[in-house]
Amino acid sequence: MDRRFLTTLWILFLIIVPAESTYAQQVEVRFQGGIQPGALADKMCTQLSALLTEVNKAYEEGRMVNFGTLRLSEDVQTTISMLWENSPFCCIDDVVTQPCLRRINGMYQIRNISLLLNSPGQEADGNEQFQQGVATFDQNGNLYTFNLALEQNIYSNILQSSIDVTDQRYRELILDFTERFRTAYNEHNIGFMQQIFSEDALIVTGKVIKRETRDEVKLPNEIVYNVKNKQEYLTALKRTFDNDKKNLINVTFEDLEVMRHPNVNDPDYARVYGVTLRQKYRSGTYSDDGYVFLLWDFSDENKPKIMVRTWQPHNFKGEKIDIYTVDTFKDKMAKK
Repeated sequence: MDRRFLTTLWILFLIIVPAESTYAQQVEVRFQGGIQPGALADKMCTQLSALLTEVNKAYEEGRMVNFGTLRLSEDVQTTISMLWENSPFCCIDDVVTQPCLRRINGMYQIRNISLLLNSPGQEADGNEQFQQGVATFDQNGNLYTFNLALEQNIYSNILQSSIDVTDQRYRELILDFTERFRTAYNEHNIGFMQQIFSEDALIVTGKVIKRETRDEVKLPNEIVYNVKNKQEYLTALKRTFDNDKKNLINVTFEDLEVMRHPNVNDPDYARVYGVTLRQKYRSGTYSDDGYVFLLWDFSDENKPKIMVRTWQPHNFKGEKIDIYTVDTFKDKMAKK
């Protein structure tokens, strides 16, 4: 049965059923293949079970998550705390059964964790978001990251397009940072945005302007583009985060495509990838639907940088638009 149809049925169920019955008191995580039973698998399942159980208790009691006995890294605690401040969430399954995925870099991952996100201080009113979570563990079974996930079909299609092991490793990194990038909107995490953009990044923003005359006669919409440097873009983004503080920012990515740089055989460009995706953005003060292009430089795999970020409307005046791709900016990367 179609996953979107099931999701729609579930959301309708959440609207009808009282909020207190939408999440479990106790959450149990089980691996369904991908790893041999044993101490390592047990450690990961126990750690994630404890986290999701505490998250659900905190959601029910309207308080912050208590990390006291969870033994999580400071990075994971910070991510969950920032997400919680703007988008408290709960796990809607009492048993999470998913395969354990082994990454090229030796890490482990469990995806498709069903979550319900809300805005702080607001009663459940049917405006909650149904989203998926993804937990990544290091080689020793310690929780490394917890983020909002891309749709599983998008994730799988990107990895299946790998042409070799090296390409697959970079695609895994791209998907990881794309999910981290998406989660940063829900966190209102301007610090992450500061880290991820190159100092000399080229950033093209756009906004659809709705027009009408004084007598309220509607005129055709206009699209306004602006070219910004990193500081200008982040200043405007921080203003957006501040205006939407305590409001749930809903950002979803669709139609994601990953492209290697045309000069991939040149060592200077081998670690440069382009990502084109359809971004749907909705918050308390603004919404849009458009194509985002990101040019990533993975020269430092632990600290990749976005060299280019552009935005174009999804459909403007019914006209087909030429979407930015990695070919558009093939000369952006300077020789090292």
